Amino acid sequence: MSAPALRACGLQVRLGGREVLHGVSLDVTTGWTAVVGPNGAGKSTLLQTLAGLLAPAAGTVELDGRALGAWAARERGRRLAWMSQQGEAGGEPTVREVVMLGRLPQLGLFGTPGPEDEAAVDAAIALTECADWQHRRLHELSGGERQRALLARALAVQAPVLLLDEPTTHLDAPHQVALLRLLRRLGRTQAVVSVLHDLPLALQADRLLLLQEGRVHAHGAHDDPALHAALVEVFGGALRIEPLGDGRRYVAVPRLDDTAA
Repeated sequence: MSAPALRACGLQVRLGGREVLHGVSLDVTTGWTAVVGPNGAGKSTLLQTLAGLLAPAAGTVELDGRALGAWAARERGRRLAWMSQQGEAGGEPTVREVVMLGRLPQLGLFGTPGPEDEAAVDAAIALTECADWQHRRLHELSGGERQRALLARALAVQAPVLLLDEPTTHLDAPHQVALLRLLRRLGRTQAVVSVLHDLPLALQADRLLLLQEGRVHAHGAHDDPALHAALVEVFGGALRIEPLGDGRRYVAVPRLDDTAA
């Protein structure tokens, strides 16, 4: 296995005087990892801590073997791209202008985009299928279109580590499927971590990290029977894990019968 691009050791995080993460450790390597768990398990808090947006009360985060805080902001921005659950973006920029913001770590605040930057933006827009409306203002878009534009901004960074908090929010089924295929493809060369509430989608990842009440309950490959059992346990028997037709992928199916725990 390759050396971890991102490593968390013993993370304890407090929010509003309440401890949300309790000693969470995780190695993030090349591939796609989905972070799952019940509401309030600490999924988004973990991702924000990995991104350096929250400071842990205890524990460490390392990027390429160096403490996250030891990286200059611009250097860290080149190595680690982030997309938040809320999808922040202010003003009235066009979609293309928003995506170009992803090039700031390379350009600096006052740099002028060159051919390499324009090519990176073109590629990100193509991957997220934003080309037809790239010159529209962000506030004119639907929720799903806005989500795709903000994902394109993260992709335009071309960082080896990509952190995505609920990237499928507002996406319709065809674009959810397109995103899953994209994350699988990106995982061949990048370390991708995404928080997902939808377990059938999360089970398409290479690996899953299951959080419960701020602790790691299970961490394993998508086809690991022990992981499947842990998912059923943590979600109170409200689902079962079934193989898909090819036998290589699995899906979470709700248990609607009266015998469900």
